[in-house]
Amino acid sequence: MAVPLFNLAPDLSVSRLCLGTMTFGEQNSMSESFRLLDHAFDAGINFFDSAEMYPVPQRADTQGRSEEHLGRWVRDRKIPRDRVVLATKESSIKFSMKVSGPSGQMTWIRDGPKCLDAWNISEAIDNSLLRLRTDYIDLFQIHWSDRFCIFNRYVPMFGKFEYDPTHQYSAITVEEQLEALGRAVSSGKIRYVGLSNETPYGVMKFLHVAKRVPSYPKVVSVQNCYSLLCRTFDSGMAECCHHERISLLAYSPLAMGILSGKYFLPDGGPLDARLNLFKGRYSEGESRYNLSNSIVTAAVMGYLKIADKYGLCPVALAIAFVLRHPLVASAIFGATKRWQLQEVLDACSVELSPEIVAEINQIHANYPNPCP
Repeated sequence: MAVPLFNLAPDLSVSRLCLGTMTFGEQNSMSESFRLLDHAFDAGINFFDSAEMYPVPQRADTQGRSEEHLGRWVRDRKIPRDRVVLATKESSIKFSMKVSGPSGQMTWIRDGPKCLDAWNISEAIDNSLLRLRTDYIDLFQIHWSDRFCIFNRYVPMFGKFEYDPTHQYSAITVEEQLEALGRAVSSGKIRYVGLSNETPYGVMKFLHVAKRVPSYPKVVSVQNCYSLLCRTFDSGMAECCHHERISLLAYSPLAMGILSGKYFLPDGGPLDARLNLFKGRYSEGESRYNLSNSIVTAAVMGYLKIADKYGLCPVALAIAFVLRHPLVASAIFGATKRWQLQEVLDACSVELSPEIVAEINQIHANYPNPCP
């Protein structure tokens, strides 16, 4: 069955499954990336997500390879540009908050930008266009709204959810960011604008500012984490998105593979599984998806039992749960192997009964959002 489409914006229909490319150039070679992209495209996926910092774990010598693999595939396969939807994200320096202050990462991107100002937005767009080998980007997303940058807005994320006002720094204005994005839209470099890892305040701020100036683009989507283990979107973001007609692009629907159950096998899962392969080297993933956390384990085991009880593949349960959400336009997933990709494709046709949803909600009530 072909993957169904969703109308994300005028003249922009995206498949309800989106293939993320953050493993391309690290866990997947160019030829492996091409095979995954071929299989996804043949199955009806037209939506592909990347970022200038990818692949992960981020390193100076691999930065940008994911976009390069995606761009090479579109060119070498001679795929008409209007048959694929290319989404990417900028990345200013990310900071982790410590007692002594912010410590920078990814200093190799544009010589270490400390903010997402107009110049950095323009440079990010131009460089992504070159790596993607395209004249335009369908959906350009602000990766994390400068929340970790020393001159910008702070927001807790990746396992942290309590806001600490003492961590706030003076910020680049939303007006400056939207003005730069508006120029990119007017010049034809990008078609639509989205946010990522955002909060209700951030979404409403961008919308409020855009309404005041006709040349500022309106945000059409927000790419936030959403899965059986992370339903924080439903707390406040869902209301904002519903009333403002903004769609959720749900990333990490399998919780970095945890919901497949592979890490709970007797041998701890495959050695090349991401949380095993990069153990101790991927702080963002390990802080959110902590395998030593007993609450995470209890929640996952509960969902695995539900899948087993109803004869479902755990991947199918996880993906079907995300896709049933009325605000989800597409679920962004990753795969390093063809059989993993096929499991997700098969899940697209699964519908969860009211009984299954009730049991899922009971697990959630017992162990709410263990991976925020």
